[in-house]
Amino acid sequence: MPHIIQMVPALDEGGVERGTVEVSRELVKRGYRCTVISSGGRLVDTLLRNGAEHIRMDVKSKNPLTVLSRVAQLANILRAIKPDLVHYRSRVPGWLFTFANRTLRVPSVSTVHGLNSVSRYSRIMTQGMRVICPSTAVVEYIRKHYATPEEKIRLIHRGIDPEPFDPATLDPAFIAAFRQQYALDGCFVVLGVGRITPLKGYDILIRATALARNDVPNIRTLIVGHAEANRTAHLEALKQTAAQLGLQDTVRFTGGQQHIAEVYSCGNVLVSGNATKPEAFGRSMTEALAMNCPVIATASGGALDIIRDGTDGWLVPPNDVEALARCLVLASRTTFRNLREDVLARFSLRQMVDKTEEVYREILADKQTT
Repeated sequence: MPHIIQMVPALDEGGVERGTVEVSRELVKRGYRCTVISSGGRLVDTLLRNGAEHIRMDVKSKNPLTVLSRVAQLANILRAIKPDLVHYRSRVPGWLFTFANRTLRVPSVSTVHGLNSVSRYSRIMTQGMRVICPSTAVVEYIRKHYATPEEKIRLIHRGIDPEPFDPATLDPAFIAAFRQQYALDGCFVVLGVGRITPLKGYDILIRATALARNDVPNIRTLIVGHAEANRTAHLEALKQTAAQLGLQDTVRFTGGQQHIAEVYSCGNVLVSGNATKPEAFGRSMTEALAMNCPVIATASGGALDIIRDGTDGWLVPPNDVEALARCLVLASRTTFRNLREDVLARFSLRQMVDKTEEVYREILADKQTT
């Protein structure tokens, strides 16, 4: 079977990283040899347990002074292991691969995981032989800004692994401890899940919490995600905003959590409030729905493929504190049913892996005929 390499900057927290690990695992089950090249991270052990391989290399740094040496290192890796196909999922890996591949001519696939600023630097994500897009919004974006040929584009929604996101198989001890640690009993629990960055709109969520507290006095908002070293100042600014609004006990910062399914199960609603840049897909939304937690999302980007207003949550305008506050109040008074069954039918892990494998087979078939 073919040897597939996936390239991501790191294997830490995030939907892209977990999706990379899941695709590798499922393809290994189907007989593929799978390798991930990254700068490392806590998901490496999971990747290896699943039967895939990992090569540690700095494919994350944007330092131009080390580009040539890293290109040479990657070219040597590709020559040594002779992969059948490389799938790059971020811009730095994409550029390093492109330079390293000039004489090797290894077939490639790219996935556009973000609606990045339009530039020559970002254009690299549309240069794979096939370009995978996780949402309709991404398809429209690369059509508009890069004139990506229609025959190259493949729409593949991210899928949910139903096993780790199953209300019947949660860790009750973790849930009890988590609820006690953040005093959640008797509270209406609002979740914001994802890395601490200005893009996530957590400042809007904090301000909306302050407004909604007038009607929902038992509201408790948890911001669940870690702040990388260059984002600690933003984290402190968020904490200061909460303090200024008198929300020190109402808004809590939990840091990154590995038991994310259990965290979703503690929530009454998830807020996906990207402000300045839409989510390309929004994996946290589908995962929350799989745990029967409705979603309030910014009405843009991937959320438009996932959230149906009034059916499994609500859509709000970007940066609209008052609209978000109104939806928080509405969520405290609304019960949805069959969220899990519906989202698993629309965004299954199997459909994602089947369609990804189909893309790989297309390219490998083209390779054999040339």
